[in-house]
Amino acid sequence: MRKQAVYWAHATAVIDRGTVVGKGTKIWHFCHLMPGARVGARCVLGQNVFVAGGARVGDGCRIQNNVSVYDGVTLEDDVFIGPSAVFTNVRNPRASVDRHAATEPTVIGRGATVGANATIICGATIGEYAFIAAGAVVTRDVPPHTIVTGAPARRTGWICRCGQTRGSAEKIAQCVCHSRKTLVR
Repeated sequence: MRKQAVYWAHATAVIDRGTVVGKGTKIWHFCHLMPGARVGARCVLGQNVFVAGGARVGDGCRIQNNVSVYDGVTLEDDVFIGPSAVFTNVRNPRASVDRHAATEPTVIGRGATVGANATIICGATIGEYAFIAAGAVVTRDVPPHTIVTGAPARRTGWICRCGQTRGSAEKIAQCVCHSRKTLVR
């Protein structure tokens, strides 16, 4: 009896030994997962995604085309990363100086969205269900349910786990979807 594959990978994907990939994950063209990388169940990795050995991707994540998830980056469950988003892991890299020990952890909280071409500077923690707009440059922590835009990124509103948004001037006790969690405490 033949063992059924736990995940699906395109023939051009490179998945090194020592990589852990969860059940039901799909890995598309030209992806590379390094030894030690952990990718959860039910994820989708678009074309040309790189996951380093020291990176962690939770269950249910969607990483669009041309994204590199470097050492020190953790994506919690149900995170969406837009096309060509950028993560850094060292603040002052030099080609001739080994700064691997200077890697700063970056955490993207459960259900958060990072838009296309956004840049996340290392050391930042993005809260649960936060929304990073396309092209934003995140240089510091982003609280849960916060919408940030611009360079550097600034709060411009609030967002519920269902995706409903509100302006930053409004006080929100509960979303229209009747989520039991409050957006602002």
